[in-house]
Amino acid sequence: MPVIDAQVHCYERNHPGRPWTAVLAGPPEVTAEDMIKAMDTVGVDGAILVSVYTMYRWDASYAVAVQKAHPGRFGVVKPVNANDPKVEDTIAEWAAMAGTVAIRIMMTDEISKDPADPGINRILAAAAKYDLPVNMLARDRLGQLDQLARRNPDTQIVLDHLGLEQPFAPPAPNEPWKELPHVLKLAENKNVAIKITGACTLSHEKFPYKDIWDPLFRIFDAFGLERCMWGTDWTRAVNVLTYKEGVESFRVTDRLGDADRAKLMGGTLSKIYGWTPGKK
Repeated sequence: MPVIDAQVHCYERNHPGRPWTAVLAGPPEVTAEDMIKAMDTVGVDGAILVSVYTMYRWDASYAVAVQKAHPGRFGVVKPVNANDPKVEDTIAEWAAMAGTVAIRIMMTDEISKDPADPGINRILAAAAKYDLPVNMLARDRLGQLDQLARRNPDTQIVLDHLGLEQPFAPPAPNEPWKELPHVLKLAENKNVAIKITGACTLSHEKFPYKDIWDPLFRIFDAFGLERCMWGTDWTRAVNVLTYKEGVESFRVTDRLGDADRAKLMGGTLSKIYGWTPGKK
């Protein structure tokens, strides 16, 4: 089974031709070659390339260019704007592009907290129409996400980053798993999957981060591994751990058998996103 990282980022240096809106934790640039070298060093076959909202907002052109140059290594995800009345057209165009696997809603302060918000529900309905999963960054808005999932049972929703606040630099929060009961409740919705991305940043220990496994297994038990996808959230996590540590911590643990590890580190992702490395 291929090893597939559920979230990585590539971006170029800030310049007038493609200026950054803000700065995300990480190196000054992460090219396709940089990301592929990191993946090759630790035997990661492919990755889902998420266009960097912090820097580029809804402009996914750089991520698209990277994917087109390396179609066998990356699937690509685009953030979409729930406040854009023409967002359905954007989703239709995105769905028609080769290499695209999902869209993403960033539940920022500019996005309504109303579960009945027409903009958010417009996206979820269009995604179902075009068979696109919707990644949702929804920490602190898990109750709203629960209601949205119930309103849109035909839409495949993917909860980003465990649904939990994660640090950009050490140390981990004092109570990194305090919102876990709300995350587990989302598992009642069969159309909600969860990305186990950035989990190592929540550890209070050094590699191999043994203290993350008890709470992670509560998630695995609630969702089933058929709805769980491992990933590193590289390079956002660069100030907390190395890429190798983010990968190897899931390989060296004795808490996972080979079959479960294969599902978590690629098998489930291939089914939910419909993408595998080498697929053009």
